[in-house]
Amino acid sequence: MNGWTSDKAWSDQYMPAIKRILGEHLIGAAPQEEDQERNTDLIVLRMEAVRIGCRLRRFSQIRYADEFTIRADRPSGAKTELAKIIEGWGRYFFYGFAAETEVGALSAWLLGDLNVFRLWFNRFMAQHQGRWPGIKKPNKDGSSSFLCFCIDDLPTDFILARC
Repeated sequence: MNGWTSDKAWSDQYMPAIKRILGEHLIGAAPQEEDQERNTDLIVLRMEAVRIGCRLRRFSQIRYADEFTIRADRPSGAKTELAKIIEGWGRYFFYGFAAETEVGALSAWLLGDLNVFRLWFNRFMAQHQGRWPGIKKPNKDGSSSFLCFCIDDLPTDFILARC
């Protein structure tokens, strides 16, 4: 298996837990009128595709639970997560850490609003002569680099939910 395939297989085992968390935070109880008049108990407020980027880290990285990373460049020139986010792709961002022992369980996570992130990112660049926020860190295998963001540096409304 190549790197992407094995990474995808590892992260897919956490999708049921991620879906449960997202359901708790992106689906709400319908207002009384919706329930009484329109046979609606639960409601999702958007009908178009809602894109959610998910990134998982291994438990050994839990010491970084107060920050998150986004892939910023690749020597190959392939489009990165950051480029896609800045282009406007994705509405939410789920970032989690695997549990130490229970496969498929999460030990910490956050759900972020990418619209808030984009606005913050672009304002930062405008105020700092085009410099990106965050700290750039290379991937150990040389395949890419990441921007590391301290959660406390972002606006408070970036975080929609966190555990």
